[in-house]
Amino acid sequence: MKIVKNLTLCFLLIFSLACWSQNQTADSLVSVLQKTKNDIDKAKLLNAIADEYKSIDPKLMMQYANQALQLSAKIKFREAEGNAYLNLGNANIILGNYPLALQHFSNAQTVFEKELETNSENTKELKNSLARAYGSIGIVFSEQSSYAKALQYELKALKIYEETKNLEKCARLYNNIGIVYKAQDEDFKALSYFIKCLKIQEKIGDETVGITTTNIGNIYLHQKNFAKAMEYYDKAQKLFARYPNPRGLGELYNNIGLYHKMTNNPSEALKTFEKAITAFTSIEDKFGISDTYFYMGEIYFEQNKLAESLVATNKSLALAKELEIIEQVQNAEKRLSEIYEKQNNTAESLKHFKLYNIAKDSVANAENIRSSVRAEMNFEFDKKEALQKKEQEKRELIYSEASKRHQQQIFFVILFILLAFGIIFLIYNRLQLKKTLTLQKELAEYEQKALHLQMNPHFVFNCLGSISSFIVQNGTDSAIKYLSKFSKLMRLTLEYSKESLIPIDKEMESLQNYLELEQLRFNQKFDFSITKSREIEDDMALPPLLLQPFVENAIIHGLIPKNEKGNIAIDFSIEKENLICTIEDNGIGFDKSKELKENLVSVHKSMALDITKKRLEMMEASTSRKANVEIEELKNASGEITGTKVVLNLPIQYTEK
Repeated sequence: MKIVKNLTLCFLLIFSLACWSQNQTADSLVSVLQKTKNDIDKAKLLNAIADEYKSIDPKLMMQYANQALQLSAKIKFREAEGNAYLNLGNANIILGNYPLALQHFSNAQTVFEKELETNSENTKELKNSLARAYGSIGIVFSEQSSYAKALQYELKALKIYEETKNLEKCARLYNNIGIVYKAQDEDFKALSYFIKCLKIQEKIGDETVGITTTNIGNIYLHQKNFAKAMEYYDKAQKLFARYPNPRGLGELYNNIGLYHKMTNNPSEALKTFEKAITAFTSIEDKFGISDTYFYMGEIYFEQNKLAESLVATNKSLALAKELEIIEQVQNAEKRLSEIYEKQNNTAESLKHFKLYNIAKDSVANAENIRSSVRAEMNFEFDKKEALQKKEQEKRELIYSEASKRHQQQIFFVILFILLAFGIIFLIYNRLQLKKTLTLQKELAEYEQKALHLQMNPHFVFNCLGSISSFIVQNGTDSAIKYLSKFSKLMRLTLEYSKESLIPIDKEMESLQNYLELEQLRFNQKFDFSITKSREIEDDMALPPLLLQPFVENAIIHGLIPKNEKGNIAIDFSIEKENLICTIEDNGIGFDKSKELKENLVSVHKSMALDITKKRLEMMEASTSRKANVEIEELKNASGEITGTKVVLNLPIQYTEK
């Protein structure tokens, strides 16, 4: 538990800004990103947004970091590429994926080392970034209890920060090195680094100074130097009053409670633990609350107040189970077994002792897995380090033989000229090919627009027919209401007709208006719903009037011939790289509708479906991706037809900004 507490304090120091403040900053950066056109600025902004999300949402942090990585790699912006790797590493640390975090930090190290070799500009900034990579690698090794490697990289990072006079980062490294030494019970070394950290934090006014002061107090408490421990705890309380940090304050109260316990003052310890619970509860820190209740249960147990100890320990156990902290579960189950044993409740004591053994085995298994992961991670990292060392030796060998290459310069110049001519020829051919492909794509787009223009008069013709029949059936008053909705729909249709693609929200609005018109026309003969997935972005688009013919068919040929009230559901979703548009009705079914149409004296030939299928073919030609429609009848368990389902599988496209 003590190692976990140390690492918690480490991350408190790293991620100490308020979440709401970061959320505001992230939102403002996203707003700036949407207006930015320059790729270099975009890559920087994506990394900045990822960094802001590190203590709010690690998954969003990973998402923006991946975008930054892809863009920076594309434009060969190495500095941003390295920072993207750092952000990905931090996100994976928070999510507990240490091997992947180490891989990303190692990639960042490689990028910054190579950039420092070749880039004479921004040397100081690149050095600080390399130090971040070293320090982050150190944190991963520290988390995995590989303390020798952790110190190796933390000290490498510290050397750079001292060289660049980056006091804030030096303080952070001093703190992290102190934590590594404390985890190895080297209190005097840990104390020296914590004090170095404290001096810098006091000098620069760092708001996390209260946490470092608490760490120093903890060292003195571990050494049983109670006077010094309380001196620093009092100082930490004043600092937390100046720089509020509920989690840090809760940890401080827990440590003060332990101080009172060790100095045989259990009543003061219990009062202090109550303060810790209040602090942790204000931020819903269940981990801290679980710890505190366990400490309280321990004091009650030592005072032989078994009922109170039972209540506190059960609370600690419940939270530990909820948070899946198996070490805490193990300790709590053992304590409960001891309490029940003192109460002469043999059955309950045995029950919790068995649960303690189960938890103990789980802890052992987890440690075995952790050791296995650590060994694998160290092997891969050492392997990569060896390869990098070999590459460095190779570069040095090449450099030492530079004089030999001087004699070959003439040959290489001639070869370069020949290659240049070859590349120019290839580029010319590529440009010609690109020009041909562009013309073919434009031709496909024009064909699709021509089909779209055929679609518009067909749609208007059908709507006018609907108005005519509505006036005959309902009279002029209802027709006025119908015409009002129709005019709104026509305005939308004319507006969207100017575009080859419209946002999905606009298509949904158009369908909403059309369906409301049909509801009026057929006297509320059916209900409808239109939904879309949360995965659909605002600028995702599709061609206008693509779904309307299928919706019209569902109403006219599926729902209207049905005796009872019908229902139609339209849904937009994402599946892999495709936009899925689903139109589902509970009408009479495709085959029955076809049979009814064949029995009619005069059968109207519908051009809409043919035109739509042709539009889909054109879409496939212009995007080189699948675009098709599938129509199937829905049946229940008895084989009875329950409706029709139309699924349009479209390539994901976006509106041009």
